[in-house]
Amino acid sequence: MSEVAETLDGWYSLHLFYAIDWTTFRLVSEDERESMISELESFINDRTHVRESHTGDHAIYNITGQKADLLLWFLRPEMKELNKIENDFNKLRIADYLIPTYSYVSVIELSNYLTGKSDENPYENPHIKARLYPELPHSEYICFYPMDKRRNETYNWYMLPIEDRKKLMYNHGMIGRKYAGKIKQFITGSIGFDDFEWGVTLFSDDVLQFKKIVYEMRFDETTARYGEFGSFYIGHILNVDDFKEFFSI
Repeated sequence: MSEVAETLDGWYSLHLFYAIDWTTFRLVSEDERESMISELESFINDRTHVRESHTGDHAIYNITGQKADLLLWFLRPEMKELNKIENDFNKLRIADYLIPTYSYVSVIELSNYLTGKSDENPYENPHIKARLYPELPHSEYICFYPMDKRRNETYNWYMLPIEDRKKLMYNHGMIGRKYAGKIKQFITGSIGFDDFEWGVTLFSDDVLQFKKIVYEMRFDETTARYGEFGSFYIGHILNVDDFKEFFSI
């Protein structure tokens, strides 16, 4: 049996994707629509305190294309808190006009492929804590995609010796470092939580950087031999102050 990679786990993560039923929403009176939007604004504003207290965070983006219209990403210390957020959101009146299209359940993760081992408690390392319990950037654009490591008769990531996996992941990570300052990346682990093994969430003020980094990594052995990907979602930031204009008809 190959040596198992250890992980450091931070906040639990929930990506929620919705399409808007514009046809039905258009039939609602203007006053009622405005009331629904105000209720949604209050829902989000009531949850902004976790950012100041550093007990979670969230991001909201308008997705480009027909896979979804909205992405709401929530981070919290416990999974049950994400359940409550989702349940409370579904009870909003505007949720009657939102069609769930996709969701992703995971936890922010760092592996010892890159962090290494130390006698010190890694959770007390300021650099590691900042990655496990992050403050999300308010970048213009977001990119999300789920992924697996390939495991078939020819290429099986989980049968490689750990030293080989460390080397591959180091080289893979070096590509990502070239985009420091251009892209902010968050990896969430979902083995046992969702259908894929990891979720990748990227933030940038230049949407073209997503294409550049994903394309360059296609030529890296870790991706070329062992990467399997789900759908990609791209979106533009949606602030609470933008809700009225976004939902206007």
